[in-house]
Formats: sequence, structure tokens, C-alpha cells
Amino acid sequence: MRLRQIALVAKNLDAARADIAAVFGVDYAYDDPGVGKYGLHNAVFPIGMTFLEVVSPKAQGTTAGRLLEKRGGDGGYMVILQTPHLAEARQRIRDAGARIVDEITGDSFAFTHIHPRDVGGAMPSIDWMDPPERWQWGGPEWAEHMPSDHKLAIVGAELQAEAPNKMARRWAEVLGLRAERLNDVWTIALDGGEIRFVALQDTRGEGLRAFDVAASDTKRIHAAAERRGLVAASGEVVLSGTYVRLVDA
Repeated sequence: MRLRQIALVAKNLDAARADIAAVFGVDYAYDDPGVGKYGLHNAVFPIGMTFLEVVSPKAQGTTAGRLLEKRGGDGGYMVILQTPHLAEARQRIRDAGARIVDEITGDSFAFTHIHPRDVGGAMPSIDWMDPPERWQWGGPEWAEHMPSDHKLAIVGAELQAEAPNKMARRWAEVLGLRAERLNDVWTIALDGGEIRFVALQDTRGEGLRAFDVAASDTKRIHAAAERRGLVAASGEVVLSGTYVRLVDA
């Protein structure tokens, strides 16, 4: 199971889209019409072979809108994983007593959205693609817009929780993976990445507080963020209320 996409939620989609494009140096974002049924519009950016999405409500009463209100502004929304074993993953979710709030199965793609209250922290989705390198949510042209002069990949997600050990074990149960305590941090290892669970770091409550991006030129990314005022006092890049941990590729 691999981490394939992180979704953020923002009040102002245009501003969030401009920030992401400038910071990562990407020139393409897909506006997926499929999110319209949830009362949203979005932009999906290819970050190498992984993806960063930002959604914004365009109607009243959306799940994303309620999250903006609950957490007091922009922040993390979804952790989207990819598996080659769709049927087994869906059965495991049901066996763990977690609710599937929406699912689609096509000839070459599928998604499975899990109720965030049944795992905590964020909404997970377990997706399937055929062939595996395909990514339906990135649109038909994303591969043509991958950066050729530098490497990028989303390799981690960090959730803050009132009880990190309990949340980590619950995610592990639903995903069929193992939660371990590594260097005092509860972690679920993925294929080429990880999900971390930490104690509450602020007053915003439980949620997706950070994601990791491996890059061949972290200094350029940091400098681009600094020019736009997107670097916190801690030195970390912040996009749509979510910290971005830069690691060398």
C-alpha cells in the first residue's frame, strides 16, 4: 500500500492554487468535475508520481466546509492510498467496523472513502488503478506536466491526535498494516512512505497537520515559499494551513 495523494481544504481555491504552483514549480492542475457532487471544486497537482489536491466548498453544508469551521481555517483533509488488492481492502474495512461513505468501481480505477470518525484525524481513501501508474484524479494530461529538472514525491503524512497510540492502531487495523513506535513516534510504514501519529501540537484539534515531500532541490522550494510568506517561525513551509516537511530526495 502506498501514499499516492494528499488533499487539503482551503477557503480560497485560487490563492491556494497559486501558492502550490509557485512553491513546487508545477505548471498544471486538474479541475476534477467529479468533486462537484460533494459541493466542491478543486485543483490536483502532479508532485512527481504523487499528487497534491486542494478542495474548496462552493455550496453550503459540505463536509469540507464543516472541517474549515471546526478547525478554524485551512488545513489537511484526506490521505489517499493506493493498493493492488481492492476487494481485500474493502472487506478489511468492513470487518474492522468502519463505514464506507462513498465508493466507485470502474474498469480501470476505483476509490473507497472511509468515514473519518471511524478512524480519526482525516478521511482515508483506498484507491485502485489499472495500470498501477495511472491516476484518474490527476486528469488525462498530468504525466505530460511532471517536472523534468527536479525530483518530487509526497512520502509522508502526519496526523495529530489526543491519543496517538490509539489512532495509529485504529488506522493500522482498518488498513491491514502494522503500527509501531519508532523514535517515540507512532508510525505506519507504507511502500516508499509512512503515516505518523503525534500528540496535539496546537489548539486546532485532531487532524492532518503535515505532509512530507522528498525533493532534489529543497532549498529552491523553501526559498520560493519564503518569497510568498509561506514559511512559519519554525522554518517549515506552510500550505493551506498544513506544514510541509522537506526531505532530500
